[in-house]
Amino acid sequence: MTTSDGRRLHAMVLPGPEGARGPAVVFESGAAVSRSLWALIQPLVGEWSRTIVYDRSGLGRSAPDPRSRTLERMAGDLGEVLDHFGAGPYVLVAHSAGGPIVRAVAAAKLERIAGLVLVDPTDEGQDALFTSAFRKSERRMLSFLRIAARTKVLPYFYRSTLAALPPDARRDMRREGFTAQAMRTFADQQRTYLDDVAAYRENPPALGDLPVTIISAGRAGSGIGEDLRTTLNAAHARSASRSPHGRHVIAEHSDHYVLLSEPDLVADEIRRLTTPPVPLEGAAREHVAVRIEFHDGVDADPA
Repeated sequence: MTTSDGRRLHAMVLPGPEGARGPAVVFESGAAVSRSLWALIQPLVGEWSRTIVYDRSGLGRSAPDPRSRTLERMAGDLGEVLDHFGAGPYVLVAHSAGGPIVRAVAAAKLERIAGLVLVDPTDEGQDALFTSAFRKSERRMLSFLRIAARTKVLPYFYRSTLAALPPDARRDMRREGFTAQAMRTFADQQRTYLDDVAAYRENPPALGDLPVTIISAGRAGSGIGEDLRTTLNAAHARSASRSPHGRHVIAEHSDHYVLLSEPDLVADEIRRLTTPPVPLEGAAREHVAVRIEFHDGVDADPA
């Protein structure tokens, strides 16, 4: 597809079953990640809904952006994707840094959005994100990633991520996900990203009574230590509590990459917002290990 200012964005669509009703599902990736990281989840959701994955400018197969990659600019990419594929309604699903992006778009297009599923999202309620220590750590990481991309050793450090993907997505990510261009895009967006997210502390996107599900990882890892995990999950719980239809789910067996380690859990949460509830009986009521915390703070069995 082509944006209104002439950039080419790459998208892939699964049409869903013939006669499928209900919202289409659009997936938004994290900071420097292409569509490929959704490869385990898109086919699952595609069994009942139309699904769309895409690459933001400068990532995957999409052309780079000559303008700065601010949060507003990245949200503009997603807005153009929604406009290209129709009036909706849509359920927006985001991982990590994609969370603030879909929240911005949902607030701007509330009449077209049926719900949000945020998978271990960046949250402005986590104070540690805005400390000088965190920003120094981020600068060191960016420097390392750019050097590793130029020397073509970056895939080595993401062996477990690549191994979790289906073969076709693994090939695409190995070819597209670790390039110097992708790291330039990452560095560009990080120049303003945390400042843009910090602005949400005073002026968060207004989502009204939109259903919002936040899935938190239950384990430290993938660059998020125990202390950061604890504070991030607490921020997620507070964010879910602010929605009249908020839902906080703990993926007990996962670190940050919940979409790779527990794709069925993520797909089940998407199903809740895209299909009518179906009563379950007996063994069918069993679920993977997960703790659910509703917006009033009461823990409940997933059944």
